[in-house]
Amino acid sequence: MKEKDNINIKEQILHYSVHWRLFVMTAVVSLFVCLFYLRYKPLIFEVNASMMIKDNNQSGISTELAAFEDLGIIGGGSANNPENEVEIIQSRKIIGRVIDSLNLSTSYFREGRIRKVEIYGKDIPIIIDFLEKSELLIGRDSAIIVSILDNNRYELKDAEDENKTKHSFGHFVQSKLGTFKISKNPNFVPQEYKEENEVYVFFHLRDKLIDSYFKILDIAAIKKLSPVIKISLLTHVREKGEDFVNELINQYNIDGINDENLVSQKTIGFIDKRLISIGENLKSIQDDVKDYKVDNSVSGLASEAELTLEVYSQATQELIQIKTELELAKWIGSSLKSSSIQNETLPQNLGFSDVSISKSIENYNNLVLERNRLSSDAGISNPIMLQYNNQINSIRSTLKRSISNLAISLEMKYNQLKKESAKLNNKIEALPYLEREFIDIAREQQIISGLYSYLLKKREETSISLAVTVPNAKIIDVAYSSSIPVAPNKKIILLSFIFAGLLVPFGFIYIRNLLDTKIHSRKDIEELTTIPFLGDVPHSDSDSKVVINNDSRTGIAEAFRLIRTNLNFMLPNKVDTAGKAIFVTSTTSGEGKSFVSINLAAALSLSNKKVLLLGMDLRAPKVTKYLGIAERKGVTNYITNSALNLNDLKFSIPEIQGLDIISSGVIPPNPAELLLNPKIEALFNEVKKDYDYIIVDTAPVNLVADTLLVSKYADMTLYVARANYLEKRMLSVSQTLYTEKKLANMAIVLNDTGTTKGYGYGYGYGYGYGGYGYGNGYLEEVKKPWYKRIF
Repeated sequence: MKEKDNINIKEQILHYSVHWRLFVMTAVVSLFVCLFYLRYKPLIFEVNASMMIKDNNQSGISTELAAFEDLGIIGGGSANNPENEVEIIQSRKIIGRVIDSLNLSTSYFREGRIRKVEIYGKDIPIIIDFLEKSELLIGRDSAIIVSILDNNRYELKDAEDENKTKHSFGHFVQSKLGTFKISKNPNFVPQEYKEENEVYVFFHLRDKLIDSYFKILDIAAIKKLSPVIKISLLTHVREKGEDFVNELINQYNIDGINDENLVSQKTIGFIDKRLISIGENLKSIQDDVKDYKVDNSVSGLASEAELTLEVYSQATQELIQIKTELELAKWIGSSLKSSSIQNETLPQNLGFSDVSISKSIENYNNLVLERNRLSSDAGISNPIMLQYNNQINSIRSTLKRSISNLAISLEMKYNQLKKESAKLNNKIEALPYLEREFIDIAREQQIISGLYSYLLKKREETSISLAVTVPNAKIIDVAYSSSIPVAPNKKIILLSFIFAGLLVPFGFIYIRNLLDTKIHSRKDIEELTTIPFLGDVPHSDSDSKVVINNDSRTGIAEAFRLIRTNLNFMLPNKVDTAGKAIFVTSTTSGEGKSFVSINLAAALSLSNKKVLLLGMDLRAPKVTKYLGIAERKGVTNYITNSALNLNDLKFSIPEIQGLDIISSGVIPPNPAELLLNPKIEALFNEVKKDYDYIIVDTAPVNLVADTLLVSKYADMTLYVARANYLEKRMLSVSQTLYTEKKLANMAIVLNDTGTTKGYGYGYGYGYGYGGYGYGNGYLEEVKKPWYKRIF
C-alpha cells in the first residue's frame, strides 16, 4: 500500500478535464442566462452635481451688499464647515422636503414585456392630486391601477385587479385611500409602447422612501476641508434623478436662508411689540401737547426756558438711551438664565454700547443655528453636537458675565445722569408755572419720540438684512447624467456569469469527489492495497453477457484478451500437465464475478485451450442465468447423487466453441457442509486431468465462508472489484486475505470501469482511451447518438 506524500497536479487536472463537456455546457448556459439578465435588468444611471459652500465671514461681503455694511447687518457670520454642511444636505429633513416638493411619494409605472417600467415627467399620462389621505395610505405602501378608457373617462381598480369603478377626469373620488382626483397630464408625450392606456400607480411610505434615497445618495467634499461638494445619485430614471439633485440643492439653500433669517425675524418681533406699546404712548403725549397749547394759548417759550429745555432734553435723551440699553441688558440677561431658551436664538443688532457683547450674541446665534440644523440627524452623543454644546455653554457663560458687568456700569451712569437731571429740573421749576408745565409735557414727548425713532431705525435695518439674505451654496454644475449607464457593467457581469458557470461544475465535481467513497480506477486499488493488479474490464453497453469471440475487436474484448495474457505471468509453472484452477471471487455480490468468469473462460477457449467453467456459488448461482439457459444439474447434484458422473453434468453453448460448463445445480440447504464433502476434492482432481484451465465462479468472500472452504484447490484467485460500486474501505477485506494468504496467488481485476476516463488516469491499458492503446483502426468503434456523446 502506497503512502500519498504530495499532490499530483496532473492527476488533479485530469479529474476535471475529463468532464470538459460539462464545463462547456454550463458556460454556454451561463452565457445565455447572462444575456437574458442583461436584457431585462433595469439600467442604473449616475446623476452628478457640484456646489460651493460660501464662507459667511465678514471678508466675504459682496460688492452689491457693501452699501449696507455701515449698518452693521451684513457679514460677521461664522465660517461654514464643509463636513457639517454635508451632514445637513443628506439629512432626513432635507431629503423629506425634496420628496414632498417633487411629490416623489407617488410613482407611476407601465407594463413591460417582463417587468414594470417606471415613467416620469412628460411620460406620465395622468396626474393624481390628493385632497385628503386616509390612515391606510399614510401607514403603508399602496397601489392602484388606472385604465384610460377615452379622453374623458377612466377605470380605477386595486392592485389585485378587483373592485373596478369608472370615473371622469378632474372629478374627486372617495375611496379607502382618501379623497383625490385624477387629471390628464397636459405635458404627456405618447411613447412607442403598447397598453399605454394602463398606468400602475404606487404610493410609497414617506419614511421608507427617505431611507431608500439615503442609501443611493453620495455627498462628499472633493477633498478634505474643501468648500466644493460633489453630489451623486444612482437612479433608474435620469430625469427624475436630475430633478431630485437640483431640488436637494434648492431645499438646502432654502433651509440655510430660513436659519439665517430666524434671528432677524425674532428681532423684528421683539421690536414690533415695543413699537406698538411706545406708539400708543407717543400718540397720547402728542394729544396732550396739542390740548395744552389750545387750552392755555401757549405758542412758544421764552429764550431762557428754551435753552434750559434744550439742555434738559439732551440730558434726558442720554438718560433714555442708557435706560433703554439697561432694560435690554436685563432682558437679555434674564433670557440667558432661562432654561426654555436653550435651543433658541437671541435678538441682535439692538445697539449695545459694548461691541463685544453684540459680537458674542451674533456668535452665540450662529452656533445655536448650526447645532439646531444638525440635531435633526445627529444624536446628542455625536462629537460635533458635543463640541457645539460646549461652545454654546462657554459663550453663554461669557455673555452672562458681560451683561452683568454692563448692567452694573449702566446703573452707575444712569444714577449719575439722574442727579444732573435733577439739578436741571430745579431750574425748570423756577420758571413760571405755565412754561414749566409745558416743558414737562414737551420733555416727555421728546423722550418717547426719540425711543420710537430709535426702534424704527433698528426695525428697518433688520428688515434690510432679511431682504439681502443670500443662499449658503453656489451651484457650480447643475445636475447632469450621462446617457451611458453605470450599471449593470456588462463586461464584469458577463465574466462573472461565465466564471460562475465554470465554478458550478468545478464545485460539483470537487464535492462529489470529496464525498466519493467508491473505487474508480487502478490507482485507487494500488493506493489502498498491495495485491497485484491483473487488468481492468471496461463498462459494456451490450445486452449480451458473452462479449468476446473470434471476430470481436471491441475494447472490452481486448481487455479480456489482455487479462488472459497476464494470467501467464501469475500462474505457477507446474512440471506436471495438470490443469490450472482459477477461482473468481469478490468482496460482495453484484461486482460481476460471474460475468468475468464467463468471458475469461471464453477468452481462454479462443486460445485453443481446453477450458471448463465451473459454478461453485451454491447459494446464488448466476452462470446459467447469465447465459440465459434453464437451470440444470450441477455440482450439488454431483455431491449428493453418487450415480452421477461429471460427464452427465457438462454442457456447452454455441456462442463459445470449445468451452465446457458445469453449473452449480440446485440450491442446497447446507452449502457449507457440501463443500466439505470429499467428492469436491475428487471433482477437482478429475477436471484438472481433463482441462488446461478450470475457471471457478465462487461465492463472495465477505458474505459467506464457502470460497475459503475450497480455496486450497485453487492455483490462482482472481479477486473482482467493481468500479463505482465497491466502497474503498471494503478493500481492506481483500488486503487482509492477501496478507494472511488465505486465498492462493491473489490478483485483482477491476470491473466496469468508465471508458471515457481511461484506466486509472494513466495507469491503464486502454484501447483508444490512453495508455498502450492500439489506436483507431484496431478497435471496433461503436457509433453513439450525438446526445450520448455530449452528455
